[in-house]
Amino acid sequence: MFAVKLLKKHNEPNIWLISYFLLATLAVFLFISLITGAGYISVSESLDYLLGKPEAIADDKLTTVMDTLRMPRTFAAIIVGGCLGVAGTLMQSVTRNPLAEPGLLGVNAGAALGVVIGISFMAAETGYAYLVWAFIGALVGNGVILWVANHGSAVVTPVKLILAGIAVSATFQGITSFLLINSQATYDQYRYWVLGSLAGIDLSIIGQVLPFLMIGLFTSLVLTRPLASLMLGDDVAKSLGHRPKLTRFIVTITVTLLAGGSVALAGPISFLGLIAPFLARAITGPVLFQQLILSALLGALIVLIADISARLIVQPFEAPVGMILAIVGAPLLIGLTHSNRFSQLILSKSGN
Repeated sequence: MFAVKLLKKHNEPNIWLISYFLLATLAVFLFISLITGAGYISVSESLDYLLGKPEAIADDKLTTVMDTLRMPRTFAAIIVGGCLGVAGTLMQSVTRNPLAEPGLLGVNAGAALGVVIGISFMAAETGYAYLVWAFIGALVGNGVILWVANHGSAVVTPVKLILAGIAVSATFQGITSFLLINSQATYDQYRYWVLGSLAGIDLSIIGQVLPFLMIGLFTSLVLTRPLASLMLGDDVAKSLGHRPKLTRFIVTITVTLLAGGSVALAGPISFLGLIAPFLARAITGPVLFQQLILSALLGALIVLIADISARLIVQPFEAPVGMILAIVGAPLLIGLTHSNRFSQLILSKSGN
């Protein structure tokens, strides 16, 4: 018996060791992001700046490239990736569906409609204006979905939430398409934002969104225990002293804060809120706290690598991050869903 327990313990993944490895890998790519990409600055000049050499810091051109181009987008990539990873884990947990993602709550569709309305009727042209309208649209989209899911029902079930999300998102997408068809100028401004990009982000914009994201991240940690019990069923959650309806409502708002803030910063980023939690669950199993940690680290790492690739593959131009993730994420997701062994592993570890 002791040997069996020891063997089981030995076969269990060391989550903290994996987390440290991901953190180290993230630090490596953070360094790579800071010494490559935007601006015609050599690697040696970038290193001199990072090392704090006086002649490098005195170089106005070098300071501008590092402080206004590379550092903000590097930090934004880590923040957006981490938040979308956590949002995806919460969404999959509350719906008990390993293929759910934040877009089901209308965040992407609402943000897109908000940006189009801002461009069409409020002359929004700056990154800050896009951020404000995208965030407003994400919040409104989520609010409408919650209203639809709650209407005429005392309990918001995962199925009702998903169906409401699909219906409202389709409606918002139709309105967005109608507005774009009727204005070529609006479409010209909108088309680059909708592909997802970290270009043009500055530290002030990150600072404006960061409080909402921090609230979302903190709340997600607080929710681990009630949400873990909810995954076992409403009756079990109630017997443990939790309130399923309130938990779902708070999770929905938390996902909106995380995904809405991320979409406002970088535009719609596809697949990340699905793939990062998917991979994290394959490593951790049903322990929600561990899933959140690994999803955040994997999401940050994936977006950062995608952003570095976006800056390098079509130099001197730049590819949108969302396009890179879609090109890589779609085949990966197809391969994963067609792998019976991997699908059985995911379903068994998710407790479904």
